[in-house]
Amino acid sequence: MTQTSENVTWLTQEAYNQLKAELEYLSGPARSEIVTKIAAAREEGDLRENGGYHAAKEEQGKQELRVRQLTQLLEHAKVGEAPAASGEAAPGMVVTIAFDGDEDDTMTFLLASREYASSDFETYSPQSPLGTGVIGKKVGENADYELPNGKTATVKILKAEPFKD
Repeated sequence: MTQTSENVTWLTQEAYNQLKAELEYLSGPARSEIVTKIAAAREEGDLRENGGYHAAKEEQGKQELRVRQLTQLLEHAKVGEAPAASGEAAPGMVVTIAFDGDEDDTMTFLLASREYASSDFETYSPQSPLGTGVIGKKVGENADYELPNGKTATVKILKAEPFKD
């Protein structure tokens, strides 16, 4: 199966290792801990009015959601090299845009999952309104995206370069 660039999450080796370790912890020791909490709360009696039981079950649900998120993310992760310098906005690229074509009003950001943001750049997800607007656009092209208030904004792609750690 071929993945499109929109499905790929670019990760450094360090970020991948951290996420993998978190997934292993949540799938192993953390699961055992929550099962123990639920069992202890269940022994307290009436489950309808047992706050500890309900809190533990809610914690379990959040934990299982995180396990599913991490599993999906790691399945689609690309570790290592960023995309080639194609001059096209894509995940893993540092993009510079000009608002309304005004080259004095610019912004540079990393197009990647926010969870793996760089401290050097503001990060926009490829699924965000701005991300979906610029993805696939080449340097010199205009991109439209929808603002939270429902209006449309136009930006011009000034640069699109691979992210380097």
